[in-house]
Amino acid sequence: MSALRVGLLGCGGIGARHAGAVAALPADMELVACCGRDAERTKAFAEARAAAAYTDLDAMLRQERPDLVVATLPPYNRGGEIERVAKAGVHLLVEKPIALNQQAADAMVADVSATGVVAAIGFMYRFGDAVRRWKSADTGRVGLYAGAYHCNALHADWWREEAKSGGQILEQIIHQVDLIRHLMGEPDTVYARRTNFAHHDTPGYDVEDISAILFGWDDGRIATLNASNIAVPGVWHKEWAVYAERMTGRFTGWNDAVLTRTAGEVAAEEIAGPTDPFVAQLADVHRAIATGGAPYIPLSEGAASLKLALAARQSADERREIRLKS
Repeated sequence: MSALRVGLLGCGGIGARHAGAVAALPADMELVACCGRDAERTKAFAEARAAAAYTDLDAMLRQERPDLVVATLPPYNRGGEIERVAKAGVHLLVEKPIALNQQAADAMVADVSATGVVAAIGFMYRFGDAVRRWKSADTGRVGLYAGAYHCNALHADWWREEAKSGGQILEQIIHQVDLIRHLMGEPDTVYARRTNFAHHDTPGYDVEDISAILFGWDDGRIATLNASNIAVPGVWHKEWAVYAERMTGRFTGWNDAVLTRTAGEVAAEEIAGPTDPFVAQLADVHRAIATGGAPYIPLSEGAASLKLALAARQSADERREIRLKS
């Protein structure tokens, strides 16, 4: 199979990360075009990567004929582009969250699935060396997950507006929400709290800057997440601990953890992996396209994890526990 021709839809910071991942796989793919709203910025972004620049998605699809489009548009700035790419027969890797409401997410998944293209969602935590080692280990059932995500940044203007980003839970914490699903399965209930604690005087900032989420299973299992945007400036602090029947894992990132066997003779394994998960997920998409198989994380997982994040936000706003399934 020749190298895939890749088009990038969205030329911001996360777009640059994906462009770098494409460049890390020169035998498998080549970035041929970039599409963005701002002509000057898109041109500069594309020229730095020896790619063609477009402000018209349909023109990019028609003239460049990409095999794969990596879509990094902010969630508020999506108006059918993902579906148009799929209907053109072009494979997809889509950044989270795939939508700001469940109806739009489910419709996107249905429309894209009907085309038969390979479509993956960018939940890159699942590709980390430590996460994959845990998944392959004989851990037994996970009884408790305790996660945290803390930062302190104003981010982009759109990120600060709930109507555009969905808030920190949908735009950032959803990665660990997805990890909970990946490691524990679908919870039965969720209870959450959130508030804008320290940014009342920041113009245009109406999203939560502290939150806590409790997922519950009717069999007694629990997962918790706490998050903030009031922590150490310039530092993104992500960690989680997982307690299972035969193993405990303390993760300081997707590649780094100490996994301790707790059944029988106690023994610890330290993992410090080198994998770039952005590269790994693109390599997986390439595999799926080349073999005609399914990607490791299909687009439908984006809708499923969004459902939990939306329910957590609803719970916080209504100050009540939400039952997720009957």
